[in-house]
This record gives sequence, structure tokens and C-alpha cells, in this order.
Amino acid sequence: MAKLIINGENKDFENTVPATLTALLDALKVDEATVVAEVNGEIIPRSSFQNTILDDGHKIELVRFVGGG
Repeated sequence: MAKLIINGENKDFENTVPATLTALLDALKVDEATVVAEVNGEIIPRSSFQNTILDDGHKIELVRFVGGG
């Protein structure tokens, strides 16, 4: 079993972690346009989500923007 640490919580994946940050967001049903992502302490530009390779044990921080008034 593979895992990522997402926002401080262990998230287990049955076989392997999603290959890219884009794949992870798709699996979590998170819209790329509404999130800021950090991988292992490095903020990832949205234009690099599809090229950011994830590996077992990586630490991911996701901050979502929510509209309101």
C-alpha cells in the first residue's frame, strides 16, 4: 500500500500513489483552479501540476479557495 501525507493526514492508496499532482487532484475531486498546492515544502505553480511527479511518502499541502460574502 502506498501513501501520501495530505494536509497533515496519512492518505493510503491501494497500489501506488497518483502519478502527478493533477492525477491526485482528480482522484480527490478537487478543481485545479481553486487550489494552491505545496509538495514537500515547495509551492507548485498551477502550470506545473501535470508535470509534478508524486512518490510514496510525499507531503502535500492543499489550500482551497472558497467564495462567500
